[in-house]
Amino acid sequence: MGEAQTDQERNGARFDRAAMLEARDRTRAVIREFAAEIGPGMVEEEAVALMRRHLKAANMLRGWHGIHVRFGPNTLRNFGEPSQPGVVLRDDDIFFVDIGPVWQGHEGDAGASFTVGHDADMQRAARDVKAIFDVTHIHWRDSGLTGAELYHFAENAAQRLGWLLNLDASGHRLSDFPHELRHRGTLLDTDFAPSDGLWVLEIHIRHPDRPFGAFYED
Repeated sequence: MGEAQTDQERNGARFDRAAMLEARDRTRAVIREFAAEIGPGMVEEEAVALMRRHLKAANMLRGWHGIHVRFGPNTLRNFGEPSQPGVVLRDDDIFFVDIGPVWQGHEGDAGASFTVGHDADMQRAARDVKAIFDVTHIHWRDSGLTGAELYHFAENAAQRLGWLLNLDASGHRLSDFPHELRHRGTLLDTDFAPSDGLWVLEIHIRHPDRPFGAFYED
């Protein structure tokens, strides 16, 4: 492991791999429970409040980043970009969630996309974004790609399925809270093969013509 990789992958004294995996599992469980309660007619701001209640019930209300729930056209928005207010989930629609709670001093971060109704393009987007993540993850394990190579591969995988990959969603470190004390850069910017369990791969795709996207990260 080179000096740059060692510097970018250092953790704090409290870091515990088992706790990181538990934070991951708990974060994904909250997303599944939350998504089961989302339906047409709900306003995006109501969904954010619902997620806050789910996180509180799971003792994970504190987060290292805010709660992001995106409905319909807001699924095109970048991380940190505010949603258009008052967007209502339609009968045939897509939404995604991205949360970063902290559990026992360790950071969770997960995102996933879901659909309601019968829009075939939206259903395909929700499936394909996970498929792009999976094939990229497998190729990383098999080939030892650098972070930059990883996103080049993901971009090609998205294009083959007819989607545009948003490279502004470019992955990052996770660690014992807060990881930013140790590293602030993106996965896309790394010139080494990232170590298992320390980085988040983000995949955000956009339809080439219609105003919606889909998101997945783990």
